[in-house]
Amino acid sequence: MRIHILGIGGTFMGGLALIAQALGHDVSGADRGLYPPMSEQLRASGIPVTEGYDRLPDPLPDLVVVGNALSRGNPVVEQVLNQGIPYISGPQWLAEHVLKNRFVIAVAGTHGKTTVTSLVTWILEEAGLRPGFLIGGIPTNFGISARLTDTEFFVVEADEYDTAFFDKRAKFVHYRPRVAVLNNLEFDHADIYSDLAAISRQFQHLLRIVPSEGRLIVNGADPALVEVLAAGVWTPVDYFSRPEGWQAKLLSADGSEFQVSFQGADCGTVCWSLLGHHNVANALAALGAARFAGVPVTLAMRALQTFTGIKRRLEVRGQVAGVTVYDDFAHHPTAIKATLDALKARVGGARVLAVLEPRSNTMRQGVHRDTLAPSLDSADAVYVYAPADIGWDVEAAFRSRSATAHVYKTHEALLKDLVLGAHAGDHILIMSNGGFADLHSRLLKALAPTS
Repeated sequence: MRIHILGIGGTFMGGLALIAQALGHDVSGADRGLYPPMSEQLRASGIPVTEGYDRLPDPLPDLVVVGNALSRGNPVVEQVLNQGIPYISGPQWLAEHVLKNRFVIAVAGTHGKTTVTSLVTWILEEAGLRPGFLIGGIPTNFGISARLTDTEFFVVEADEYDTAFFDKRAKFVHYRPRVAVLNNLEFDHADIYSDLAAISRQFQHLLRIVPSEGRLIVNGADPALVEVLAAGVWTPVDYFSRPEGWQAKLLSADGSEFQVSFQGADCGTVCWSLLGHHNVANALAALGAARFAGVPVTLAMRALQTFTGIKRRLEVRGQVAGVTVYDDFAHHPTAIKATLDALKARVGGARVLAVLEPRSNTMRQGVHRDTLAPSLDSADAVYVYAPADIGWDVEAAFRSRSATAHVYKTHEALLKDLVLGAHAGDHILIMSNGGFADLHSRLLKALAPTS
């Protein structure tokens, strides 16, 4: 079957393309402004990708998978509808062609979905269970974001964003998981949800479809999730970050070593490559999900120690002239603060320069304007790119916080000042949920000493 995927450069749809290809379909796709790592993954797979949404390929596909970035009025969407070409959403296609009759572990939450999904997948892999997976990022242990196997296990990152222009339900209600991880819950996706209560209702819908013989792995320290569960639970719950469930005792300030206990019993110690208190909580969630899938806790903890990280999650992009440059996908003040605090704890007294592109729909609408600048308070200097079409006064918001914050209207001006301001021993943390005009590579090149 010829399958054409609209929005193929997104982390979900790009992974879906790999799975469809593995099933033997002839896969193609279209998107705008592709950037690494998904652009590189698609290129390596040999899947042809068209830039833009002008028309469908010729010959016409047998099926069009429509991403949620596409809406009515888009030329290719209108062609699909006018010519009566069969179409489907990505989550529905995944549910019908892959997830049916499998042991599905779905990881939901505002933050940490990619990390927990990757951790669970790696634990199951190390246990010999060979899970299939679809992750909104690329775990470096695998080098790909999605895989299809012939085993019963499938681990999926479960996004609460809406499914498609013709299906406004959250993506995750399609997955019908046996295990659902609820990592945390904050207000996000202001372009489709009016408030936190609207998102909470989607999480309540998810709880209604988890079987009574399944399991919920829930962050017991998150008050918003407590309210979600109060609306109705039909599935046993294992908590983490709560005394009667999974807990961790930090043995290092940066979170690289911690002691694990479950229901008060000591399980041992983990020494691993990830940083931050938030990632310790992510590890507990993964241990809980893996345990219900049948993986012994001691084996799961050993697997954590061989987990090597995820691209674009505090990823070191390079070191030049004594300056270390990191890439991170942070797109919410809570995640930004957690990542920055983790890096500060690791580097000690060294300077950290934070570089931010407020690119997500929620950020661009100004929902986080009062909390964004404070989330960067621990940085020694802050560089913010403010695109011309952003819907609020970025400079005013950051000017009121600190003299160390600088706001720029062009990437070139930001890069110039960043190079001038960087010194040997500095750590530069670049944060965006987009390509950021390839700022990481350009910075490393500009920092390199000339011969």
